[in-house]
Amino acid sequence: MTSLQEYLEAGQTIISNLLLKNYYRLGMKNQEFLLWLQLYRLQNQGDLFPDLTVIAEDMGVTTDQIFQSLDKLESKNFLKIETFTDAQGKKRDRYNLSYTFEKLSILEEQDKFKTEQKNEKDSIKELYRSVEQEFGRPLSAIEFQRIGEWLEVDHYSSELIQLALREAVLSQAYNLNYIDRILLSWERKNIKTKQQVLEEQRKRKQLLMQKEIEQADTKKPLPIISIENWLDD
Repeated sequence: MTSLQEYLEAGQTIISNLLLKNYYRLGMKNQEFLLWLQLYRLQNQGDLFPDLTVIAEDMGVTTDQIFQSLDKLESKNFLKIETFTDAQGKKRDRYNLSYTFEKLSILEEQDKFKTEQKNEKDSIKELYRSVEQEFGRPLSAIEFQRIGEWLEVDHYSSELIQLALREAVLSQAYNLNYIDRILLSWERKNIKTKQQVLEEQRKRKQLLMQKEIEQADTKKPLPIISIENWLDD
């Protein structure tokens, strides 16, 4: 039975769950991935160009099967055999496994882009629904077209249009012309994000409060001035 000490001394191979989850989507078959993991394990132990016959024994397959899997990994661009010069000036070979991580990075970017696209489509649907709900009626074809122009021609984000809609509703202005004026005002001020809108609203509220204070000060009664002659005894 393997003792805890032997288990710890054997070391560990740490691999990202992203790769474990997505290796098949990247194009690796199970045996190809297992070979890649064996190469990765041995490289982490300092063996940059391990003996494939030893790996074949560890995996319980023939050397021919290992070479076939290696050829597949190389043809699919998961690794490359490269020659480099070590610190002693000697030429050595190694398996460059970084190509797999590059593929994984590209896959993650593609997934992120797809998610952003889906989220944007959902937010646009929510925008049309919100306008109809606030206006209390279905939108006309012209109104649909105008909102579409805000998104596709003027490149306003759906979030920004939602904020402009909220401003219009607070002013009890239930029409697209009023929303358009708000969007143009923000555009002139280079306001493009929710945070910038909130900051603009904060500044505007602060100015209104300042004006109210100033107006209140002007309405205060004048102080009573004594007309007593302080020169008289």
